Amino acid sequence: MARFVFVTGGVVSSLGKGIASASLGAILEGRGLKVSLVKLDPYINVDPGTMSPFQHGEVFVTNDGAETDLDLGHYERFVRTTSTRNSNFTTGRIYESVIAKERRGDYLGATVQVIPHITDEIQRCIHLGAGDADICMVEVGGTVGDIESLPFLEAIRQMAVDLGRSNYVFMHLTLVPVVGGGEIKTKPTQHSVKELRSIGIQPDVLLCRSRDQLPEEQRRKISLFTNVEPRAVISAVDADDIYKIPLLLREQNLDDIVLERFGISAPTTDLSGWVEVVEAKFKTNAEVHIAMVGKYVATRDAYISLNEALMHAGLKTGTRVKVHYVESTDIEREGTGRLAGMDAILVPGGFGERGIQGKIEAVRYARENNIPYLGICLGMQVACIEFARNRLGLSDANSTEFNSSTTNPIIALITEWRDLKGDTVKRDERSDLGGTMRLGAQTAQLEQDSEAARTYGATVIRERHRHRFEFNNTYLDPMRAAGLRFSGFSEDGLVEVIELPGHPWFVAVQFHPEFTSTPRDSHPLFVGFVRAARHFSQSRGRSVSAPASAS
Repeated sequence: MARFVFVTGGVVSSLGKGIASASLGAILEGRGLKVSLVKLDPYINVDPGTMSPFQHGEVFVTNDGAETDLDLGHYERFVRTTSTRNSNFTTGRIYESVIAKERRGDYLGATVQVIPHITDEIQRCIHLGAGDADICMVEVGGTVGDIESLPFLEAIRQMAVDLGRSNYVFMHLTLVPVVGGGEIKTKPTQHSVKELRSIGIQPDVLLCRSRDQLPEEQRRKISLFTNVEPRAVISAVDADDIYKIPLLLREQNLDDIVLERFGISAPTTDLSGWVEVVEAKFKTNAEVHIAMVGKYVATRDAYISLNEALMHAGLKTGTRVKVHYVESTDIEREGTGRLAGMDAILVPGGFGERGIQGKIEAVRYARENNIPYLGICLGMQVACIEFARNRLGLSDANSTEFNSSTTNPIIALITEWRDLKGDTVKRDERSDLGGTMRLGAQTAQLEQDSEAARTYGATVIRERHRHRFEFNNTYLDPMRAAGLRFSGFSEDGLVEVIELPGHPWFVAVQFHPEFTSTPRDSHPLFVGFVRAARHFSQSRGRSVSAPASAS
């Protein structure tokens, strides 16, 4: 049976519960234990798939096709375990399940209530997410005191009673602010723990988020007023690199505290991989400037996996990657001037018509100026549209997502040009939004002599998708004749990868490779892209810089 570490947060939101959970998971995994992670989100949406990136940030897609919270991206970057749809549960999903059971008559006419029916369902879902792991990290979203989180907190309180004292740990993350002339204030932490204790949960470990290491005096004061032993009051100091956090927590023996509570004897922690990741930042010998032309650049969390994937590729290639965020609507108003001097251009995914012309102009700038280009999902689609307009002469080429009446639907719903068996259907047989979403990991076949195959070092790959519109295969032959190469296809014949022969590096893909990039195993597509940016930079006379200083 799995043991559980329940992670809660207090004082303010966004303190880093996800990274804290993932970091402890990484340490425990380094001790030879199998770790799973579960995120409980208090919002009523069934999943974040329809939520605005400006509000929620990135939607992380799992192998099995679930649209989930961005914290699952942190989990997969820190821990080897692959997340599934059972790694993220929302209030909406919990209630949806309970209501479906009530409609079927599963409750035999009983009055359905938060306790026990909702809390029982939450516990069932937590056990599902734990699977066959030795230890399951369970992160409860929101802040203690929020009304939305109460059912989840009550569920883990009940669960602890059933599990028995040696099978769970309550870990609470709080804020220890510094005010005035540098005075450290412990009162917010005291009140947060008091709130948690009032609903029946006594924390075993406190992670105290602070600017600097907590002095011994403050640790003992927090311990006294929260009933947490002094050694379990852990300083979660602000770090300039999130990948240092497993090392910082290990220095304070957090894993020993947890394993002692569980009565588990495990080998000494091996964090050599994390040491290498942290040290790699100081072993760079070049710098590249990459323009990310997106629609949500005002919210960096909207592209968090992309940012990390670029950084991972930098670690792999010894390159400092400087990302310049360019709002695609600014290109529409001001032109492509902000792309001048860039060593590479990346156009990421997105939905909706806003900013599309700016993305198309960014593609054209990269193509005509021989600047390395990487297109992801929508970035592949706008590359096809740009090529059709400016090389094939189809001036009204478009996606039916943006113009349903275009006479040249280069990008369209499958049902607007053919079904999966290849039979032509009428253009007006449009599917609804959910009916055509392609989600999760799928296999693609790459042409053997293609840039994509060279980059991957393979001709069969498996990548995660999140889109509903596809390249219209009726345009394959004319686009090929005009010089565009289609170098990757899905098992059912859908375009997955395009390239531009003769260009220094121009690759665009329909899937999302950023979701599987990790700091210890960077993704080959981003490594290839960053290497191309290095070569382009050096071809323009930029000298290789000295290694970065650790200071």
